[in-house]
Amino acid sequence: MPSLPQKPVDTEAAPTGAVIDARDLVKRFEGMTAVSEMSLRLGAGEMVGLIGPNGAGKTTLFNLIAGSLTPTSGAIFIAGRDVSQESPEQRIGRGVGRTFQIPRPFLEMTVLENVLSGAQAQDGENLFANFFRPAHVRSQEKAAIDKARTLLEFVTISGLEHQPARVLSGGQRKLLELARILMADPQAILLDEPAAGVNPALLETIMERVLALNAQGKSILLIEHNMDMVSRLCSRVVAMALGRPLAEGTPAEVAGNPDVIEAYLGAMA
Repeated sequence: MPSLPQKPVDTEAAPTGAVIDARDLVKRFEGMTAVSEMSLRLGAGEMVGLIGPNGAGKTTLFNLIAGSLTPTSGAIFIAGRDVSQESPEQRIGRGVGRTFQIPRPFLEMTVLENVLSGAQAQDGENLFANFFRPAHVRSQEKAAIDKARTLLEFVTISGLEHQPARVLSGGQRKLLELARILMADPQAILLDEPAAGVNPALLETIMERVLALNAQGKSILLIEHNMDMVSRLCSRVVAMALGRPLAEGTPAEVAGNPDVIEAYLGAMA
């Protein structure tokens, strides 16, 4: 398969090698604290698992890092730059892309068109360029189509490029969303429960593609309840509970941590 193309906050630049550095994050919603004093660092080329029972605050933390939520306090650095107040679009431009637990394709657009929608800074969106630089616009569009097709081959659904996205299974939609994100050439990818609702065969494909991306140097932060997947993919795991950090270490260390076990058992009860 082809390769790709409230607490005082330390506001110094993130350490060298940190792609994402979230520090002392707090997020409150109308008096409810969803994330409290949560810090997380993702190094260059690292793959980190983020685990915790339902309601632990994992997706809220993802939304803070991706920019769809603004922290009540704390700071988020991308490659050493404070982006705490920047939009999701700005953060994509800085090299951070994210997927969702439930993929959100444009159902009536083709699979190829969905991937193309992830392309950034296309001159064809500029009326001036269309009138005065049409050859350049056509060349750029062709390059984008070629890249999208390469990405569809990478995620193993190239045979469906002309089909509407609504015909895809849940697992195929997750692969499509990954391809769309890769159109922006992110350095870091936030994956929100890629195993949820996916059949075992496609799950193996997703894991293979994630490992391939990491081997190419992509940094990956993974929310996942499937501990077998986390153990196979991640060298380091961070556990959350009630919006706070609970434990950090290797998958085996975190899975065997009494506080982590108690948090999961308490959530089940």
